[in-house]
Amino acid sequence: MLNAELSGYYHDEARYPAAMVNVTNHCNLSCRHCFIFRDGNPNQAPLSIRDEMSDDVMLMTLEKLRDRHGIKSMMWMGGEPMLRHKLLKKGIQLFESNTITTNGTIPLIDFGPDLLYVISLDGPEDLNDSIRGEGVFRKVMKNLEALPVDFQSPFQVQCVVTRSNQSRLEELVLRLVDSSVRWMTFTFLVPAADGETNPDAWHNNKEREEAVRIVMALKEKYPGFVRNSTRSLELMFSPYAERVTAACPSRANILPLYLEGDHFTTPYCCYGNDVDCERCGAWAVFQIAAKMERNGAVSW
Repeated sequence: MLNAELSGYYHDEARYPAAMVNVTNHCNLSCRHCFIFRDGNPNQAPLSIRDEMSDDVMLMTLEKLRDRHGIKSMMWMGGEPMLRHKLLKKGIQLFESNTITTNGTIPLIDFGPDLLYVISLDGPEDLNDSIRGEGVFRKVMKNLEALPVDFQSPFQVQCVVTRSNQSRLEELVLRLVDSSVRWMTFTFLVPAADGETNPDAWHNNKEREEAVRIVMALKEKYPGFVRNSTRSLELMFSPYAERVTAACPSRANILPLYLEGDHFTTPYCCYGNDVDCERCGAWAVFQIAAKMERNGAVSW
């Protein structure tokens, strides 16, 4: 039995090189820009994490989806996926490539050199903690600094760029560049489709371009540390950005699996059911777009 109700852009016969899976709807933080917990997304958590889909059923379902769609790469998400670290230990054996996206407040486990941790920090300490909670920045850094020298799983920090933190991104880079953190990536806030006008969201892509230029300057200044490709950032300028999002490359390349009760479901996109696609700033979308262009598959 396949514990999944798949619809939307999903196709039974499609090949998906990658997938992302929310393994739990429980989280120990409440970040103000978290897209998982927007209204309308499958994100209800039972009182106990033990009442979510069991490890065995989840792993069986993921294995069947892997075989059906040829999934090579899996991104493990939540909630906070490290709350189900025993599941992760088994799950990463199913796929050739694995990434765990975590808030970093729970100590990392060495799963070997073939797994990448992506740790979320959204600015220097005061800004990060205004978004993620008091004391979070120091707790994350303490966990990273406590890792043994022979820790094999590489890890990087990913920062969500917003109107609120765009002018202080280099402060975060300077804090991390000489630490044990190997790389940084920047992804840009993906706003909801309801036209939200909160302080974190740009009104349009033209207004966002200043933030993109800031990240491009950081890429030029710290080329070995900032992993965003220059071309992926260039594609975030108009009119390229609108062309990329209109033909969203993630739909054909990434299968999103959200946890809903005792089964998986496919939301509208990787960012859920309430997304303003035209203002999308997702790292994965523009990285895939740049790779497609480089391989001659498309010209934006």
